Amino acid sequence: MIRSALLLALLAAAPLSHAAPDLTTVSERSGFQATGRYDEVIKLCGEFQKAYPKDVKCIEFGRTPEDRPMLALVVTKTGAFTPQAAAKKGLPVTLIQGGIHAGEIDGKDAGFLALREMLAGRLAPGALDRQVLLFVPVFNVDGHERFQKWNRPNQRGPVEMGWRTTAQNFNLNRDYVKADAPEMQAMLTLVNAWDPLTYVDLHVTDGAKFQHDVSIQVEPVYSADPDFRKAGLALRDNVIADLAKQGSSPQSYYMSFAKTDDPMSGFVDGVSDPRFSTGYFPLRNRMAMLVETHSWKDYPTRVRITHNSFVSVLEQVAKHGKAWQQAAAAADARAAKLAGTPVALTYRTTDKSKMVDFNGYAYTRTPSDVSGILMTRYDETKPQVWRVPLRDEVVADLEVAAPRAGYIVPAAHAAMVAAKLTQHGIAFRKLDKAIDRVETETFRADKVTFGAKSLESHQRLTLEGSWKSEPRSVGRGALFVPIAQPKARLVMAILEPQAPDSLLAWGMFNNAFEAKEYMEEYVAEDVAREQMAADPAIAAEFQRRIDTDPAFARSAHARLEFFARRHASWDERLNLYPVLRTNVAP
Repeated sequence: MIRSALLLALLAAAPLSHAAPDLTTVSERSGFQATGRYDEVIKLCGEFQKAYPKDVKCIEFGRTPEDRPMLALVVTKTGAFTPQAAAKKGLPVTLIQGGIHAGEIDGKDAGFLALREMLAGRLAPGALDRQVLLFVPVFNVDGHERFQKWNRPNQRGPVEMGWRTTAQNFNLNRDYVKADAPEMQAMLTLVNAWDPLTYVDLHVTDGAKFQHDVSIQVEPVYSADPDFRKAGLALRDNVIADLAKQGSSPQSYYMSFAKTDDPMSGFVDGVSDPRFSTGYFPLRNRMAMLVETHSWKDYPTRVRITHNSFVSVLEQVAKHGKAWQQAAAAADARAAKLAGTPVALTYRTTDKSKMVDFNGYAYTRTPSDVSGILMTRYDETKPQVWRVPLRDEVVADLEVAAPRAGYIVPAAHAAMVAAKLTQHGIAFRKLDKAIDRVETETFRADKVTFGAKSLESHQRLTLEGSWKSEPRSVGRGALFVPIAQPKARLVMAILEPQAPDSLLAWGMFNNAFEAKEYMEEYVAEDVAREQMAADPAIAAEFQRRIDTDPAFARSAHARLEFFARRHASWDERLNLYPVLRTNVAP
């Protein structure tokens, strides 16, 4: 740890060829014990542009709910300071962000240090000649300014830091698909404009005490387009190799035990849902990397490792970016042809495991007289190799065939859905006339389960059921969302009702699954007798249900509903997902 602090201090103290001394950070000047407030980011963003006017542009890409500027540094030696210029030159774009969880702030300080060294020509020569870097020092700006000691009690340094969530209490790394937060909407606008090939999300993990210092996870490796996974795997493995050469001990999986607080339970690799950065970008046929330094390493160590990761990514994109761009373009073309083919909406890790050596510490597990549970206590003076299971075989779980043409969103929901599709850069069109009796597929829920509590300000919803052919009329003003587009996987993640982060899953169609009209019990009693008298088959079916279904027989509500469902007043739209699928473009 002393060596890490010394290395960073030497880097910070090295003479600069161009930049003024005030490009150093509070972190450097404190010996990497502290981190600066957001006004430092504002100052440095402008100062980097002044020091390197041909290589850096400071841009504001949004405002936070507390009216702070969201800043990014556009860094390149190509002169391509706009998305149009980058596209015209065919340059890969790399977006690296720090502080999505603002208490995990290593990325801000590491990024400014790495940028200064690269611009001065001391690191990664030529890397900025072959790409455009977008560096967002702090994504969660308002959370960054909720600044105090011990905001992360299971993290060593800095002395003070920001907060995990935004001023509106959104966790931005649960918001990529639903995009509730103004900050996320601003980020998606930036992403839509620049279309980064690689999106790097800099974090600090929580968890147990062990020797390993960083995990590097990339998708696609297990998910999304199978051929594009080769590029994701190459990026992951190359960065891990670079870090290992620099003295780190990186792993390719999130280092959280399979069973909480139990080292011998080992680890489980997997695929994150699209609410997370690494689950979202593969659906756009782009690469996402999650860098997680280990919270129990001191701040100088973590900044050094994040700095090395930052530089490694840029070097890898400089070397392989052109080939990876071609692979991404090929994935775009394949996505536009997914109609009618099975598409994975979720993934699972199988029970197949292998034993691995993991560098931990000696530990004890004893009952706690405070909590009453088994507690693990580590002795960091006694390194120990653990032989533990790793489950890393990941397979598709829920698969759904893509619609042959696309989705139809009725006019009643068009404004809400159109806003979300626009945020993600998804193509759609509005129907200018009504269409009578279209052959569609509808999803009627057999079982509806509402979340028991709020999650990220939503009451979530899950459905059981399936798509079935059914003719429906479509009114003027409905949306048609074609599946034949590069973001087809993202379209399905948003509009398939059983996708884990669909609009439906986040509770945006809950009204469709709430009964609003009803029949008084005394009316239902008369209706029941009338139906049984008029149709003996109904009476026979009612008796069969009583004889074979004890729960039905015990429930007065269910028994009366049996007849209410057969009455003309029954709401045929109840439990009908409003979005339709179609095999023919309207």
